[in-house]
Amino acid sequence: MEPILWEWINALARWLHVITAIAWIGSSFYFIHLDASLRRRAGAPAGTAGDAWQIHGGGFYHMTKYMVAPPQLPEELTWFKWESYATWLSGFFLMCVLYYRGADLFLIDQDVLALNPWQAVAISAGALVAGWVAYDLMCKSPLGRNDGALAVAGFVMLVATAWAMTRIFSGRGAMLQVGALMATMMACNVFMLIIPNQRRTVAAMLRGETPDPSLGKKAKQRSLHNNYLTLPVVFLMLSNHYPLVSSTRYNWVMVALVLVVGTAIRHFFNSRHAGKPTPWWTWGIAAAGMLGCVWLSTLGPATGDTAAGAPVKVGFNQVEEIVSTRCSMCHAAQPVWEGIATAPRGVVLEGDGIRRHAEQIRLQAGFSSAMPPANITGITPQERAVLAAWSGDTK
Repeated sequence: MEPILWEWINALARWLHVITAIAWIGSSFYFIHLDASLRRRAGAPAGTAGDAWQIHGGGFYHMTKYMVAPPQLPEELTWFKWESYATWLSGFFLMCVLYYRGADLFLIDQDVLALNPWQAVAISAGALVAGWVAYDLMCKSPLGRNDGALAVAGFVMLVATAWAMTRIFSGRGAMLQVGALMATMMACNVFMLIIPNQRRTVAAMLRGETPDPSLGKKAKQRSLHNNYLTLPVVFLMLSNHYPLVSSTRYNWVMVALVLVVGTAIRHFFNSRHAGKPTPWWTWGIAAAGMLGCVWLSTLGPATGDTAAGAPVKVGFNQVEEIVSTRCSMCHAAQPVWEGIATAPRGVVLEGDGIRRHAEQIRLQAGFSSAMPPANITGITPQERAVLAAWSGDTK
């Protein structure tokens, strides 16, 4: 029952994480859109940035934004915070269930760095804390007064982190770690700055004082950061399902490109919502960035070289020998690997099953180093080259 129980815990945690992330991303995108669509109109109340009329669900909505605070505090006030808290908590729980609990398979790659599971978990958790502290200090430093310079510094920090993580963890672990760091930065922005600043504003009003306008300005800056980080975070969280993204040699460069692509796409929509000239050029940047990722994914697995010793023609017997030696202890009708009762994902790599799954074999173990997990069976670069060169023919 234990494997069944953990599988259900994994599934339910993932479900919860997706639901809460949809709620958080949806509210984030909505309020950035609302803020950008505000228009100043004659007769607007003092201290407002503008208003917007919207229609949804058969009714009209009249939205007005006060730059600092309204003259009087309303009796009921809706706070947007639990979406972000629940997203991070469910995501971290999922990370514990899958990557920390299975660190020896999913987080560690002995070909990259020989670590014990507890060491990998400690480094991962420590990197999340250190990354947030570094980002927060940058925002609070004089650099934070220049949005452009701060964006460049943040970009450099995240790319450097991605490079460092690929020198510590497996490809999948490294990409997830960078995504988790960005998500931590976003959630901490809400928990450590945006909500506290809003509470200070409300407290000042209750005391009959004029709130400090800098509180709202700082909160808006962090909210905008969250908006631009959202698309790269979603991409990185999905990357572990795609070996050509997570487990190829230049995956850390893909992180840099995805950051640019995500920023370009959000800039397009933010500009449109603000009524500015449509920046169609952003789609050219996005397309070029993704084509760059495709090209980088062809340059071989994270470890080894697909060209190393690859024969001109590969026969099925060669492939069968490699698969039976490196893969079949898990992907067999009756797996012999401890703790695995059935072949993962129902993929049985025996006899004709090898031919049926030729494409997956080449993607997972030939073109990338996604399989075997953590290279626990010690597949060599030469063997990966054979799998990459195999056409999947039946000879």
